This record gives sequence, C-alpha cells and structure tokens, in this order.
Amino acid sequence: QVQVAESGGGPVQAGGSLRLSCTVSGLSFDVYTMDWFRQAPGKGREGVSCISWNGGDTYYADSVKGRFSISIDNAKKTLYLQMNSLKPEDTAMYYCAATPFGKCPGGDDYHYSGRGTHVTVSS
Repeated sequence: QVQVAESGGGPVQAGGSLRLSCTVSGLSFDVYTMDWFRQAPGKGREGVSCISWNGGDTYYADSVKGRFSISIDNAKKTLYLQMNSLKPEDTAMYYCAATPFGKCPGGDDYHYSGRGTHVTVSS
C-alpha cells in the first residue's frame, strides 16, 4: 500500500526558510514521479515542483524558481522541498504527490497524495 506523509510546515517570517519532507512507503522513486503542489485558501491547486521517475527532469513554477529546490534521499525514502526567501504569498497547504511514470511537469491527476503540511509566511 502506497503512503505519503508530509511534514516540516509551520510559521515563518518573510525571507526565512523551511524544508518540507515527504516520507513514502510502498513505492520506489525509480517508478514514481514526485510532485509538490500547494493550495492557498480560496485558490486552486498550484503545481510547485516535481522530479521525474528517472530523475531526468525537474520543474519549478515561475513563482518559486530560484527560491525552492526539490530533492530525494533514497536511503531515507524521503522527498524534500527546500524553501528559501519565503514570501507571504507562499502561504498555503503543501502536498506531496506520487504518480507512476508520470510526466514532470504533468497535470494534477496525481495517483497518491498526503494530507499536507501548512506553511504560513508572515510579513
């Protein structure tokens, strides 16, 4: 059974940093494309970043390019999102998602996702 669980969110001041973690079980990063997406109150989903199943492709939304970085630690079965220079507009619930052999970037038809971790950036 595939499970993904996000952690690492919290309150932070503008300009600060957070590192989100997504611990997975029941899947291999060699098969699944991994995504981070977010949803702010009253807004739709926004794909933030992804890394393809073969590691060949990464993607960052224009809104986070140069500030966020996605990475994988295979030994720890964990996906990370390093977020630097945070802005109030980054405030949202952040979700990790997994799609077998998915495209990066792809659509938002994710096969598995977690319950999210909330990030609040204050000015």
